[in-house]
Amino acid sequence: MHDASRLADHEIAVAGGGLAGLTAALFSTRQGRSCVLLDPLGMGGALLNTQQVEDFPGFPEGVAGFDLGPRLQQQVAEAGCVFETAEVSRIEPHGGDWAVTTDSGKTTADAVIVATGSRPRRLSVPGEDALHGKGVSTCASCDGPLYREQLVAVCGGGDSALIETLELVLLHVRVLLVHPEEVLDGQETYRRRVAESPQVEIRQRAAVEEILGDGRVEGIRISDLATGESSTVPVAAVFVNVGRLPNTAMLEGVLALGEDGRIPTDIWMRTELPGLFAAGDVRADSAGQAISAAGDGATAAVAAHRYLAGRAQ
Repeated sequence: MHDASRLADHEIAVAGGGLAGLTAALFSTRQGRSCVLLDPLGMGGALLNTQQVEDFPGFPEGVAGFDLGPRLQQQVAEAGCVFETAEVSRIEPHGGDWAVTTDSGKTTADAVIVATGSRPRRLSVPGEDALHGKGVSTCASCDGPLYREQLVAVCGGGDSALIETLELVLLHVRVLLVHPEEVLDGQETYRRRVAESPQVEIRQRAAVEEILGDGRVEGIRISDLATGESSTVPVAAVFVNVGRLPNTAMLEGVLALGEDGRIPTDIWMRTELPGLFAAGDVRADSAGQAISAAGDGATAAVAAHRYLAGRAQ
């Protein structure tokens, strides 16, 4: 369907190779559009670090993220999408089209779907930066095996923190779950399993004030938010899961972002700028689930296809 007389390199460029980006690329190519997908680390995004995705429809026993991502990548490649291992640094209007600048050059497209996802939010406490990679982690499946039979801290109370906690339990790691609120925020099924595990101690209305250690994590200083008292707990590692920040630096000054840095869209994933769409965690009001990211990607692809069809008339 691509018109070779057009100046753009591709009809649709997808920035990001997580579930939203891969699904967007799949549906774009299935619509007959020439499509390029740009991602710096290979395909699968944060999903690759998930040991077990339990709530993706069609997998009643769950599916490993590092299996689901590559399977979807293969499906996208077989559909005809072009893959480029490149990090997107800028997305901006280019005449009537869009220019996508990466660390390996520049490509142009008639439409762009931004699916760059999000990154872990930091605790921003003393010791966190110095001990990052030395016991401070955001990936239980990556680093959890190092702490078998040891006590570690998990910070957070949402789905991500609870999933990390359950993955650590499966790795025979003991967990101190630290959460500043009265109740945990994640899905009931995760909350119940965490509460029932003898390997998990839940410390609610508490916050980590400092991560302690000399060259490696040796403990944490915790504040009891009800009493204001502080205490020190020896732990071998700290897994931080206190929310995520959107990867939208490439659009600063181009598009009006939300207060949290995410991209406002309508129900068709359209931004305020013609030809620019967003899908997954990077957009405002995202549900933050694997299945919703895939749905966003499919919706954005259909909307981009319709946008291009309208321009051709």
